[in-house]
Amino acid sequence: MTEPENADGDSPVPAPEDVPFPGRIALHVDATDVTRRIFRVREVIPVPKAGILTLLFPEWLPGYHAPQAPIELFAGLTVTAGGQPLSWKRHSIQVHAFHVDVPEGVREVEASFQFLSPTDSAQGRVIVGAEMLSLQWNTVLLYPAGYFARQIPFNASLTLPEGWQQACALAVTEGDGGTVRYETAPLDVLVDSPVFAGRNFERVALDDAAQVHLNIFADSAEQIALTPEKIAPHRAVVAQAEKLFGARPFDRYEVLFALSEEIGSIGVEHHRSCEAVTLPTYFTDWEGSFSRRDTIPHEFIHAWNGKHRRGEDSWTPSFDRPIRNSLMWVYEGQTQYWDRILCARSGLWTPDWAMQAIALTAATHDARAGSRWRPMSDTTRDPIIAARATLPWASWQRSEDYYSEGSLVWLDVDTRIRALTDDRRSLDDFAWQFFAAEEAGTCTTRTYTFDEVVVALQDLAPFDWVRFFRDKIEGKHDDAPLQGLERGGYRLVFREEPSDYWRNSEKVAGNVNLMFSLGLTVDTEGKLEEVLWEGPAYDAALTTGTTILEVEGESFSPDAVRSAVARAKGADGRVRLKVRAGRQQRTVEVACTTGHRYPHLEPIAGARPRLLEILAPRS
Repeated sequence: MTEPENADGDSPVPAPEDVPFPGRIALHVDATDVTRRIFRVREVIPVPKAGILTLLFPEWLPGYHAPQAPIELFAGLTVTAGGQPLSWKRHSIQVHAFHVDVPEGVREVEASFQFLSPTDSAQGRVIVGAEMLSLQWNTVLLYPAGYFARQIPFNASLTLPEGWQQACALAVTEGDGGTVRYETAPLDVLVDSPVFAGRNFERVALDDAAQVHLNIFADSAEQIALTPEKIAPHRAVVAQAEKLFGARPFDRYEVLFALSEEIGSIGVEHHRSCEAVTLPTYFTDWEGSFSRRDTIPHEFIHAWNGKHRRGEDSWTPSFDRPIRNSLMWVYEGQTQYWDRILCARSGLWTPDWAMQAIALTAATHDARAGSRWRPMSDTTRDPIIAARATLPWASWQRSEDYYSEGSLVWLDVDTRIRALTDDRRSLDDFAWQFFAAEEAGTCTTRTYTFDEVVVALQDLAPFDWVRFFRDKIEGKHDDAPLQGLERGGYRLVFREEPSDYWRNSEKVAGNVNLMFSLGLTVDTEGKLEEVLWEGPAYDAALTTGTTILEVEGESFSPDAVRSAVARAKGADGRVRLKVRAGRQQRTVEVACTTGHRYPHLEPIAGARPRLLEILAPRS
């Protein structure tokens, strides 16, 4: 099946079919030019027949839930056969497709090109530094149209700078002279198996069977400051996840973990690995960076929820087919719910830190006005609509709220199951029944539908779950779904002193969060990062990107603005700011009658502390 020729005279792009591709594609990537940050690619592609061969650059990527292919960084394409150049033409609409005119008698073609990785963050996420790199195979390959991704085998190899080591979920079959050769893998598995490489590297087993490893890369060797006390909670994440979700849906798992100021931050899930780039001080300032310890639990959970089990419309047979995200509130929302719990159950966080994180989520959604006009279900389109771009009014526009608001809904589900069953059953039982691999070690994807989620919950605790989810997911609301908190034995309150989690979040983010007093967040240089829709700063006509120059006549500093908020508490309290937006400078007064307001959870007298029970480790 192919698409008809369009008005521009483009050759049709063959639709994917579930038939074997005749041959193996040899892919070699030269990643030695880390100074210019250029990957040089050579592919040898078998040709089934003469005529038009359509080659595709992967476009729709599962871990991004969107068409996130950086095609703008693809350059220098040449295609030859027997040393002779062949002509190619890009499809005028499907710009990720290249048509190559293959003469009679040609059995294979060679494609060469470069992936010009960003040299500055303004060009995209920086993935190459002086001491390490992260390579996602989808950025350095073309594949033939007309086949399911699982039907196209690749033999991939990678040349690294001298002295560098690598980590990848693919097994290494050979390594010499800086070139690593990987096991043959179908295209879908290859794209799902990124590589981290670098000069400063340490590998640590996170389970007794040595099937799960933490692969640490760093800008300097000193940053890999490991101790048994720091590794122990990471090992506990693996153990507690298996107790929660059951049989492992992988035969091996590689946590690719980078500590870097040069490489852009990321957290992306894969079936047998995950990518995580975090603070260079993750180990050296262990207590001072604790709020960022949730990345590994989140991505590891996705091996079960997201990779092994996935919403039916989030699976596609080929990377040119659109992904639809209607069940992201299960995929990501429940994963965010569980990552807070695994942080506490593993010891990466104290139970109090986990509750403080939940308090921040609850308060954020209780203050946001966007749920009045836009249901959470519509935010599942945000990876495609906004591609995680910074928004001018995030609290009104909403941005992927299926993550954090979704986690509050799943807290409601968990505590509701417990209450309905006299605390004999819980969402833990759902996780075990719904996400466990049918056979340990199998790397397969099983899709599910909304109805299957409802049936699984109904089996645990009879209830009108369809109506419940239609209201929470499809409905519009004036406030956050906090019933789960209250059924968990706690209520959201505000105090004048921030929690430890709040302080740490500000520290690692490099900002001052005054969202619940002035209605804004500002970085340490005075630039507004977010303004709350219909909050005090909004009423003063302040906007994201505005710079605060002075606070009450004093040059801006984090201490100055915090002190001004504290002093303003009272019936007529205001904070006077001198600000600059573009060329315009002006003085504004922002109402601040409450003084500082920071979210906390307070026990409800006489209520069962289910939330504490949820956070307790599984034995």
